[in-house]
Parts: sequence; C-alpha cells; structure tokens
Amino acid sequence: MVKTGVYPVSTNKIDKVDKMDKIESKFKIAFAYDFDGTLAPGNMQEHKFIPELGIGNNEFWQEANIKAEENDMDEILAYMQLMLEKAEEKNISIKKDSFTNYGKSIKLFNGVETYFDRINEYASERNIEIEHHIISSGLREFVSGTVIAKHFKNIFASGFKYNKKNIAEWPAVAINYTNKTQYLYRINKGVNNSYDNTIINKYIPYEDRTIPFTNMVYIGDGETDVPAMKMIKYQRGTAIAVYNPSNKISPISGKTLKEQCMDLIRQNRVHYIAPADYTEGSELDKIIKLVIDKLSAENFLKAQMRHIKP
Repeated sequence: MVKTGVYPVSTNKIDKVDKMDKIESKFKIAFAYDFDGTLAPGNMQEHKFIPELGIGNNEFWQEANIKAEENDMDEILAYMQLMLEKAEEKNISIKKDSFTNYGKSIKLFNGVETYFDRINEYASERNIEIEHHIISSGLREFVSGTVIAKHFKNIFASGFKYNKKNIAEWPAVAINYTNKTQYLYRINKGVNNSYDNTIINKYIPYEDRTIPFTNMVYIGDGETDVPAMKMIKYQRGTAIAVYNPSNKISPISGKTLKEQCMDLIRQNRVHYIAPADYTEGSELDKIIKLVIDKLSAENFLKAQMRHIKP
C-alpha cells in the first residue's frame, strides 16, 4: 500500500492466490450515475437547447414548474411538454437526431472523458468488471449524443416517443426523483429496458440476482438523488454525493453545493462526498478506487471461505 494524499490506494493486485481463487474472484460491480450536476454542470438542456429558444434558464424552469403546479402534473412531464411547445414556437427541430446532436454540446466535468477507461482498467487489474449505467431525469437522447455514451450499458433516462418521421410526439419515459430507485432494481435483476416489469416484480433469491446491491455504487449530486442514495445505502451498497467544484450557492436552499452534500452526510444518506472532479488523483478518483479495493478484498475473502472445509 502507498499513501496518496489522505487516501491510501493499493497499487498491486491481491497476490499469493492460486488459479482457482483468481477465477472465483472475478465478479461484476455496477456504477449508476445521475447525469445533470454529476457528470456535467447544470442541466443538460441549458448547454444549447434553451439558449436556442432565446430565453433564460431560470425562465424556462420557472415556466415548467408553473405548468406542473397548475395541472397537478409531474415536473418531469411538465418540462418535457414545455420543450416541445417552445421548440414549435421557435420552429426548432424536435427530431430524435436533433436532440441527440444537442448532447454533443454538453460540457462535462474535468476528467470525465477519460475517467471510464481509467477506472475500468483499475478494476480489471483487481479481477473486477464494471458495468456503468445512467439513471437520470434528463433526456436519454441528449445523453446518447455525448462522447461518453459508449461507456454505458444502459441509459435509463427520460425520453420521447417518436413518430414514423422521427419527430417527438409524446413522453415515452419520465424518470423523476423517486422512481429512480426502480432502475436500481432493474440493474440488480439484469433488466436492461424500461418496459418489462415481469422480472422486476418477480421474486429472485438474492444470490441469484445479476448484481447484488452490495456490489453497486450510486453517484449523484444531491437532493434529487436522495431516494436512490438512501436505498443503496440501506441495501449495503455505496452512495457518493458530488458537487460542482465551483461550489456555487443553491438558489433554492441558499447553501453552497458543498454544504448541501455535507447535510447528506449528517443525515446519514450517503457514505462519501467529493467535488465532481474525475481527473486522476482527485479526491473523487481516490474514493472510487478505495471502494473498488474494498469490494475486491471482500470478494477475495468470500472466495477463501468457500475453500475452507468444515
């Protein structure tokens, strides 16, 4: 072990294990990420779509909130409908390809573009395979247009239903803050879509599930991810809250983003917090690697116990 900053990170594989141990120690873990405020600053619509409407970000979201309140409407459905209405007013394309192209303009946090290859390699050296998943209230079409889309096994996010001309005409999926937990169960049971509920509601013994909750890590940016974080923590997985390194003040709470994350620690809702800086050697990078080391060590010990004869 070597010390890197305040976090000791192992630089070597667990050695002195026989061939059988190495085979058994190979296992999968799942990382589930929120997107807005977690992998990229702000909301994804604010990078290019809303500016093209010629209105301010606050104006758009305020109008969406008013629409939701006046119609007793889910906030996600409200903003999705408003996107279509505003685009029609401004004669802006709402084709699927157009939405995907907006994803290309999204600026990611430092280190995100190289993070996935680096963390996959780190895990592979410890006989671990990582599945990466998005669980977001943003739009799956936008996420699919980003440079990091190729790294995700699933992009579980809100999205539109398109007609034969590929024009958005109706919300197909709306993922709000509370039903994010449903998608953690989909990952847990190996359901790679939003429509199949048969397996979700079926009893599956814990040991037969695709990825146990104990081998899952959820990374989000705050209050909108609280239900998912709490569930992962309750199920003995790992919950990490990140905040914009610029540490802006939230217009809703009046607190800095770091202070909001500190509240999550005090309320026992997450295990760790860190700035959303994914560069190698950053505080977040060290925490994630330590979590991987911990899971690797636990799996190794379980493999050893299986070889012990009574």
